[in-house]
Amino acid sequence: MVKSWMPWVAGAAGGLTGGIFGGGGGMVVLPLLSRWGGLSQRQLYATCVGMIFPACAVSAAVYLWQGQTQILQALPYLAGGAAGGWIGGGLYGKVPTTALRWLFAAFLFYAAVRYLR
Repeated sequence: MVKSWMPWVAGAAGGLTGGIFGGGGGMVVLPLLSRWGGLSQRQLYATCVGMIFPACAVSAAVYLWQGQTQILQALPYLAGGAAGGWIGGGLYGKVPTTALRWLFAAFLFYAAVRYLR
């Protein structure tokens, strides 16, 4: 059973991580949802994406408001991200959950190695 404070903690942790690092809230939210959410593997990934989107939008708005970034610099990435999100959403139900776990772990490992360079 999910305690009433657990979703708030997961959301705050994801938003804080995304706000501080400019992304990556999913790597915090996914394990928390996995432990506390009682969701199936597919529901887990979908819920994580659904939670991260508004947190990223708020962080982006704060960065824009503070003058930390310019929207024209972000536009090419937004277009590519929208296309990738559309394709990924279409493929989502077709990829086995075991593959999703391994892909997520591989991505985190790659990101960690790149970050430490």
